[in-house]
Amino acid sequence: MTKPKTSAAEIKRHELLLGVEDHARTILVEHGIAADVADQVAIAIADHLAQDWGGQYVVIPTDYHYKIAQRDIHLCRSFTGDFTALAKAAGMTESGARKMYNRFRRYWTAVNQGRLFD
Repeated sequence: MTKPKTSAAEIKRHELLLGVEDHARTILVEHGIAADVADQVAIAIADHLAQDWGGQYVVIPTDYHYKIAQRDIHLCRSFTGDFTALAKAAGMTESGARKMYNRFRRYWTAVNQGRLFD
């Protein structure tokens, strides 16, 4: 009898859930949680992901938005008005730097300025 062939999707899914489980366990232990409890919680997190997101097609971009946003905030807070210098510091075109700065301004205004009708 031949063994059923494992698909690439099954392998990726297993790698993802195992990675989440391992990372959760590591973080919990680093925060002083007993290893056996950390193991149970990590498995529960991976099981939760599999149950709630099983069958869904999810794309996780490699340029993870949070890290990009933090970089943009850091660059734009030091902006002096020279878009060429900003573009060079960010490693992008001047047009991209202007778009980044405009996103930052909208974000910064929303965070630091109260809404008129809320």
